[in-house]
Amino acid sequence: MRSIIKAVGLNKYYDSFHALKDVNIEVEQGEVLCIIGPSGSGKSTLLRCVNQLEKIDKGGLWVDGELVGYRIAGNKLHELNEAQIARQRLATGMVFQRFNLFPHMTVLENIIEGPVQVLKRSPKESVEEALELLARVGLAHKRDSYPIELSGGQQQRVAIARALAMRPKLMLFDEPTSALDPELVAEVLSVMRDLAQTGMTMIVVTHELGFAREVSNRMVFMDGGQIVEEGSPEELLINPQNPRTQSFISAVRT
Repeated sequence: MRSIIKAVGLNKYYDSFHALKDVNIEVEQGEVLCIIGPSGSGKSTLLRCVNQLEKIDKGGLWVDGELVGYRIAGNKLHELNEAQIARQRLATGMVFQRFNLFPHMTVLENIIEGPVQVLKRSPKESVEEALELLARVGLAHKRDSYPIELSGGQQQRVAIARALAMRPKLMLFDEPTSALDPELVAEVLSVMRDLAQTGMTMIVVTHELGFAREVSNRMVFMDGGQIVEEGSPEELLINPQNPRTQSFISAVRT
């Protein structure tokens, strides 16, 4: 199985704050990796570096075999321009805590905007695929609704469909249920669970430990900008070795 993500010695600074400290990680094609850890541990920063919303300060990151942010020519590294970065970013789809839907567009218009405007697909093809994706997330009946008319859970499911419409090789989820009322969490997790079963490569930052145990192939615990411990869901959740991991999981479960 080949690696979709490979990070070597990844470092990220925000002024004097060291957000990521020599992070090394690989994610294989078809793998579901769940990342857990306290606020400020670097989880979201890692995702944002993968999606090139943040620039890496040191180290190397490859997405689907391509060096992120740079090209190699004549044994030298050359920074990519914005257009080239945008092209690389198409390999990843990202779903945020907030839904970020265009409020002036219907659900269907939100989903076809990227495929038509960015990927230059035909409107007819884009609409057909969007309707299939809406059916997949259980929202075919909301195609003509506006975001304000949807619940938070429905908006997040539309956001997932919108990301999938770009046909990414990798899906990133940054605590996708943290902004939802508790009764709406299950419907979003159900869509993500179905997506994982299709073989989509996924990196999920989450506090939903039960979900992580059910769907992930591997889990990572981050703290202080570092990967403290990693292993199978059973290893990390049932028998963690690091005292920091133990205290975090105990606190989350209480």
